[in-house]
Amino acid sequence: MRSRFIVAPILFLGIGFGQTVVSNHDLARGFLEAALKDKNPDNRKQAVEALGLVSVREPYLSELEGMLDDKDVDVRLATITSLVDLKNKRTVATLQKALDSDVPEVSFAAAKALWTLGDPRGRETLISVLYGDEKTSSGFITKQKRQALRMLHTPKTMFLFAIRSGASFAPVPGVGAGISSLQGILSDPGVSGRAATALLLSTDRDPDVLHALQDALGDKDWSVRAAAVHAVALRNDPALESTLAPLLDDKKEAVRVRAAAGYLRLEAIQSMRVRKPSDSKVKP
Repeated sequence: MRSRFIVAPILFLGIGFGQTVVSNHDLARGFLEAALKDKNPDNRKQAVEALGLVSVREPYLSELEGMLDDKDVDVRLATITSLVDLKNKRTVATLQKALDSDVPEVSFAAAKALWTLGDPRGRETLISVLYGDEKTSSGFITKQKRQALRMLHTPKTMFLFAIRSGASFAPVPGVGAGISSLQGILSDPGVSGRAATALLLSTDRDPDVLHALQDALGDKDWSVRAAAVHAVALRNDPALESTLAPLLDDKKEAVRVRAAAGYLRLEAIQSMRVRKPSDSKVKP
């Protein structure tokens, strides 16, 4: 009986010594590795999101890249976000592979991520998505994939990461930033990937983007038209007033009111530019 009381403190002492042998580094590595291999996809997603906090040193980067092959779509989407956070020189090549995914959500997320990193393939893919299956000149994605992306519904949280990462809304004194209009479009449960793409490309000055946006103004999908109006207005180019004028008669209220506001916005910007030279003269 007495021996049991003697053994117990020794066991606890041994456990204590065992814990001191394991460093905090090893504990942290063990936690992450276990979470990445966990059967619960939510735990794997948490681990992938956490890896965006770690440096781009190995083995962390390779572990993160490997999660692009995870069977869970949400895990792969989180992986793309973390890869953009790390901004390693290998990121673009890795995301280009993800662009070829058969899962529309993953392919779309990769395209948005590549666009935020300035990769031309990301822009070309988004332009192709915006055109839908009516334009087949772009060879960046197949017609089948373009159709899948066309039908994709895009959650607000999935889209806003791209705006935070890459879109830079240049403020213009005297006019609004259009955030409420953007959120209004995204809040509709039927918003498609193409409508979200138009919003994403709002500040991209590439001529091909403008052409695609102008084409989208006549789209059959009202949400795409509304998004295209929003995007054209945010380009702050008074020369585009005439492209918005026909939408003042659009059958959808959400499109009409944005066309009206966008038209007045561009008119105001033109007026400010006309007044500016005289206002800047030094009075005697």
